[in-house]
Amino acid sequence: MRLFSAGRRIRIRSGAAVAVAAGLLTAGLAAPAFADDDPPHTDQLWIQSPYEQALPLGAGGGLPQTRALGIGLYHDNQNLAVTDGRLTVDVSGLTGVAEVTWPDTCTPNGTSAVCDIPVVPTMGDAYEDQVFLKVRAADGAQAGAQGTITYEATATGGSGDTLTAPHQSFSTTLAVRSGPDLAVDAADDIAEGLPGDERTIPFKVTNNGNESANGFTVRMTASYGLTDLTRYDACAYNTTDGQDYAPWTVATCTFDQVLAPGDSFELPRPLTARLAPHALYERLDIGATPGAGADDIDPRNDFASVEIRATSGADFSVTGDALSGAAGSTATAELTFKNNGPAWIGYLGSGDPVAKVRLIVPEGTTVTGVPSDCSPRALDGTFYPTRTGAPRYDCSMPYWVLADTQRTFALSVRIDTVVPGATGAVSVQPAYGTFGEFPFTFDPDLTNNTAALTVN
Repeated sequence: MRLFSAGRRIRIRSGAAVAVAAGLLTAGLAAPAFADDDPPHTDQLWIQSPYEQALPLGAGGGLPQTRALGIGLYHDNQNLAVTDGRLTVDVSGLTGVAEVTWPDTCTPNGTSAVCDIPVVPTMGDAYEDQVFLKVRAADGAQAGAQGTITYEATATGGSGDTLTAPHQSFSTTLAVRSGPDLAVDAADDIAEGLPGDERTIPFKVTNNGNESANGFTVRMTASYGLTDLTRYDACAYNTTDGQDYAPWTVATCTFDQVLAPGDSFELPRPLTARLAPHALYERLDIGATPGAGADDIDPRNDFASVEIRATSGADFSVTGDALSGAAGSTATAELTFKNNGPAWIGYLGSGDPVAKVRLIVPEGTTVTGVPSDCSPRALDGTFYPTRTGAPRYDCSMPYWVLADTQRTFALSVRIDTVVPGATGAVSVQPAYGTFGEFPFTFDPDLTNNTAALTVN
């Protein structure tokens, strides 16, 4: 179970061509396809749109609820400015299913509208949707009815050319639903604290649906560096051992309270957690599901996450080896990664390795055997066609390491030619890129991030 990433952010392109799998502990976010060194005239326009939107009927036979639908444009190349975005929204597929209210930035014409987006951003932390439609179930629509909105878009590229989003690739399905809709209030991330500090975490569940929730279950998942969760009589607590997955604490709480449409629930006492001595990048996830076998009509809003960072660090180090032998002999090189703490590290959302141990193979030698988690590479990091004989190897750590984790990678090295004092570079690197691109900002001592493999 992976909670959050302290590394790269990723955004998923929503649309008919992409199926978005949303889970309690993952966030759908996708990195631009181009970086700062991209060709200056290469770019692509994309549409960001929800894959699906539930439309609740009215509670007690009243008017259907109105929901906001956010859509946006973005492009790939950070080196170029893209302007004059024009998003075409076609709602002809909603007849008899849903009604749309257009914002001022859209000019409707029959069953479609063109929405102006003066400046198109790249996808990143600062991205925000630019067009917000108001949608609700049409009068007389019944639960189970579905309709589709489709999108097309153009914009002016940085070189004055016209960028076009992939044709017929983006859509949103609107589904009329009836039932409870439990929503966990989104909470802001909590200010950084010292190990040992206690933090109060906001908690509130509201039923935004049109039917009551006859009881409900709340599941809270705390990352390894959070301890002393507030104990409630309605909750059962379980802590994993961290063998196959990163360790965490799970509290499963069952409440028999009826939540009518519009009602909210708060815990009997404030929810608190303490930053452990090994804390660094921590997270608490909260999810809620209705009881009595009811389906939540919009499960996308029934979870929230709070990130809490501790003022601490994790000292990564690597140790090389020394080999000797005659020409034609084979020896085992042991390259050892260690986290000297005091903090643990877990890239729990992305699942990226926390680090990789890199070997530049010494002159006069050939690697003839490697562990399964070591990948052959050309010196520049590009693809190498065979498992053995490569000039460089990158050996991946798992997506989490505890404060005392030590891992040795054993590689078989054949001495082809005796070159006295031959040396290969050993280093611990970020999973993607190098020190300069993505430094270990949490590592207080970078001097022990490099070592050597010497031969004869």
